[in-house]
Amino acid sequence: MSKTAVAPVIPSADPPDLPVVEDVSTRLTSVELFAGAGGLALGCQMAGFKSVATVERDRWACDTVRENKQRGHELVADWNVYEGDVRKFEWSVVTEDVALVAGGPPCQPFSTGGLAKAADDPRDMFPATAEIIAGLRPKAFIIENVRGLTRSAFADYYEYIQLRLALPTAIAKQGEEWIEHLHRLRAAIGNRQRYGLNYIVMPTLVNAADYGVPQQRHRVFIVGFRGDLDVEWTFPAATHSKHALLHSQWITGEYWEEHEVPKSKRPERPKAQVPEYLIADEPKQRWRTVRDALVGLPEPTLRPSRTVLNHELQPGARSYPGHTGSPLDMPAKALKAGGHGVPGGENMLRNVDGSIRYFTVRESARLQTFPDDYELHGSWGEAMRQLGNAVPVLLGQVVAESVHKALIKEGFNS
Repeated sequence: MSKTAVAPVIPSADPPDLPVVEDVSTRLTSVELFAGAGGLALGCQMAGFKSVATVERDRWACDTVRENKQRGHELVADWNVYEGDVRKFEWSVVTEDVALVAGGPPCQPFSTGGLAKAADDPRDMFPATAEIIAGLRPKAFIIENVRGLTRSAFADYYEYIQLRLALPTAIAKQGEEWIEHLHRLRAAIGNRQRYGLNYIVMPTLVNAADYGVPQQRHRVFIVGFRGDLDVEWTFPAATHSKHALLHSQWITGEYWEEHEVPKSKRPERPKAQVPEYLIADEPKQRWRTVRDALVGLPEPTLRPSRTVLNHELQPGARSYPGHTGSPLDMPAKALKAGGHGVPGGENMLRNVDGSIRYFTVRESARLQTFPDDYELHGSWGEAMRQLGNAVPVLLGQVVAESVHKALIKEGFNS
């Protein structure tokens, strides 16, 4: 792994202007669960939260955060990283009044690529998350997971998760199955005040591309505010759209002009109808594409780049039916946690001429909107696993900033 210090390279198609909050007086405390390589946690830090505990059980992901902290990365400089199971962490060491609990419980119990065993999967950490929230009593929480959680097969359990987070102290009885607990929670939610601690829970399914992330990544966010705070909040509105991208490519041509792509190097125009006019109430900013994300990066070689972190060509990419990679001039497919042979070839780039290759770690980090000076620890496959499991930093920042603003507006800044 290269330790060469490099300056960040900024893509030309800028994401929304969401700078790192510098006013320390407005920083609110947060706890990050299942932090991984830091996607959601970095977004929360950039949005104005200060982590007092960052918990992750995977050693490689913890090493990523620790090594960036050792290198002096400003976003993680003050993080307290705890490697281990959130259920075994001694939460009594967190003595601060916690404003936010954020995290993405393991998605494998609900992923279409997993066994889809939900509550019967030992990796289901939603009950543990509710118990931690009950103990810390944060003003708000942001919980993220895969859209597979919203499948009809999981309808009851999805409802159970929301009710469990809404009434975190209404725990299951000894030997009580979750479905029995669900029936009790359904009856209890109408009189939530009797439990004291309760949360107004708002779930939303979003596509990261609609928020400036150069990747079509559909995720569920479950956001909750403590019931006694009376906070007004709605999920942030989309800022980018597919129609705006198609319009800039095939009606005005601005996209190709911006990238200086001659007509001979452009893909074929889509057979589907391209909107000649943008819809009035649709976001005017265009989806960001793979080409946008890779601006400024040199073409990778088999030798590590001396100027860019984690930028080395991984050989062996193959294309076959159903495994075609991400087209250059659309947002990428959702990166998968792993390296070779994943369904759909999500971790591969497909050029206009049909040639394919694997994304480098840095290119994948760009697609997940990690800072260019944030180094991923481990081999290509290990780093890709960390990135594939991560929340896009920008999306995390958008959501966390909206929560931060809602809390600050109501005066909850202490």
